[in-house]
Amino acid sequence: MTFARAPPQLFRFSRLPSPAARDVRMRAMSEAARCIIGLGNPGWFYGHTRHNLGFRVVQRLARQVGVRLKGAGFRAKSARAQIEEQPVWLLQPLTMMNRSGDAVGPFAAHHDISAARLLVICDDIYLPLGTVRLRPHGSAGGHKGIASVIAALGADDFPRLRLGVGTPPEGVDAADYVLSWFPRAERTTAARMVERAAEAAHAWVSEGIERAMARFNGSVLESEPA
Repeated sequence: MTFARAPPQLFRFSRLPSPAARDVRMRAMSEAARCIIGLGNPGWFYGHTRHNLGFRVVQRLARQVGVRLKGAGFRAKSARAQIEEQPVWLLQPLTMMNRSGDAVGPFAAHHDISAARLLVICDDIYLPLGTVRLRPHGSAGGHKGIASVIAALGADDFPRLRLGVGTPPEGVDAADYVLSWFPRAERTTAARMVERAAEAAHAWVSEGIERAMARFNGSVLESEPA
């Protein structure tokens, strides 16, 4: 008995996209993307200080959306993620707080992300402990990290999310105050602020800034968001 010989299999190799095509796709992603930036200082010592609330919010968001922040240039840790199917970059500058713009400016420029599509998260000594406040724009308000970002972008029309840590006690220098750890009595409130701020940042992406402000601006010591 003879068997017909099977014809040779023809394999088709998919053509890899050209560098130009990849650049177009990356540019399209960047133009549509937002970036959530948590300000803080790198290093274990600073992890639980008042000044590192921005870092903590971004870390919480990264866990929630299942991504890992990694160092990949721009003197920062970053991760590309999706929130409600919308592309988002998460960013932690590693430049030390007062030079945050040295990371934010080049990162935003490289990815073609406009100031209006950045959300910068930081602590605020002029807000009572427990207060979360989202605003579409504003001045640095005495915050050197925000001032550095404004200088790097050449604009102050970016949203910012501030977490209140309260004013320093009489006789305590502001720098020493924000670089100190939360005392035990304040740690639960700080953790609740981080949680609420992460929810506000999520809503900024998924619902827009007006809805996010209406839902989340206020104090965690008063009432839960609607």
